[in-house]
Amino acid sequence: MNDTFKTIASEGEGYYTEKRSKFLAFAHHVESVDEVKDIIAAYRKKYYDARHVCYAYMLGAERTVFRSNDDGEPSSTAGKPILGQINSNELTDILIVVVRYYGGVNLGTSGLIVAYREAAADAISKCRIEERMVEDIITYEFPYVMMNQVMKIVKDMQPRIVEQKFDNACLIRLGIRKSLSQELLSRLKKLSFE
Repeated sequence: MNDTFKTIASEGEGYYTEKRSKFLAFAHHVESVDEVKDIIAAYRKKYYDARHVCYAYMLGAERTVFRSNDDGEPSSTAGKPILGQINSNELTDILIVVVRYYGGVNLGTSGLIVAYREAAADAISKCRIEERMVEDIITYEFPYVMMNQVMKIVKDMQPRIVEQKFDNACLIRLGIRKSLSQELLSRLKKLSFE
């Protein structure tokens, strides 16, 4: 099971020019469709005088939520090449917006595809790419007398402690790499029966 994914850890800006048309590309780390919509709306407002604001995004560790938009350019000449760059770099949780200022000369479909692809590639090249883990969050409740056994498992497996409440009845929430979550869960369950 693959429990890591690649995303960008910093924003990046790219640029491409062809026959006086300017292509400004912006790469953002995003984690929801609402976030995507807000960013696109901001670009449409900021670059209100641009001819086209095209984009593509990919969300989730499984890379199953994605969309591309040509914003009035001929079909598949803008959004698809942008999405192609996201795919060829195996990225997710990313939005790339490419703003086009028309230079008065038509580029043709192959020219547009190259321009949007190169602008997106330039933006990605300016980003810091990092690998992140897919985590499961495990919540475990236990009596205070079991504190030492629980903390020994935490020390052994080194999950990220999300939340902890210690009283007569204790609760701990742990974030752990997906491939290790079953092992952690079974070790904690065993404590209940000892």
